[in-house]
Amino acid sequence: MIVPTGGKPSRDHYNVFSERDQTRRSTLSTLYFTYTALISPERLGSVTTDAEFKFIAHLPETKLIFPLANGKWEGSLPSVRAEAGNTVWGAVFELANGALEAIDAVEADEGRVQTQEFKAVDREGRRHAVVTHAHSEEIEHDRIPSRDYMGLIVAGGRHWGLPTGWVAGLEEYVEEPLY
Repeated sequence: MIVPTGGKPSRDHYNVFSERDQTRRSTLSTLYFTYTALISPERLGSVTTDAEFKFIAHLPETKLIFPLANGKWEGSLPSVRAEAGNTVWGAVFELANGALEAIDAVEADEGRVQTQEFKAVDREGRRHAVVTHAHSEEIEHDRIPSRDYMGLIVAGGRHWGLPTGWVAGLEEYVEEPLY
């Protein structure tokens, strides 16, 4: 589980390193952008303890899509693709050596592969080279998303303070339809 530094959890400073691992912080080199269920602190902490929250950001000209049905979740899982007029919000973590391999395995199990094609833009407008994961095959149409999976994304989005409008849009995938 991700452990906050000193007392009450805060989205501004989360330290997922144990005290004995603090020396590894100097070897951090990979920025990882997540929009998937790994945005949930508990879910990411179950995969690696070598990730440090840095900031929230968005992938401009990118759309959230639902092409993946891996059989483990009831419903489809998310991916991203370049598409003008859209944006996808997420959290950026700095990873220590070895953490990316563990994340790659989880993402691959969910049908996504590593990509460095996207640049994340932080709240100050700075662009960052990031690693993220996306479905590699073309799709004809979106599928119905998994409510349970989207619930993890909504919880993580709230935790890290993603824009309210983005989180509200994600909540629509979790709620029961009105029709």
